[in-house]
Amino acid sequence: MSQDQLRAFLARVQDDAELRRQVLSASTADDVARIAASLGFDVSGDEVLRSSGQRIGRVTITKQDMPGEYS
Repeated sequence: MSQDQLRAFLARVQDDAELRRQVLSASTADDVARIAASLGFDVSGDEVLRSSGQRIGRVTITKQDMPGEYS
């Protein structure tokens, strides 16, 4: 895994509307990593999370805080 792989994946995301839709609808960073892996990129969910708040190319990675259910 490397930042170069993440950068390459995000470059593809910014240029492909359908891929961007898939990434934006992903529930977790691991889901994003699986999408990247299906396209041949070596990216982990942890790497995506560690990049939260960073702007890479024209993409800003933002961690979505999803509140848990309370009983």
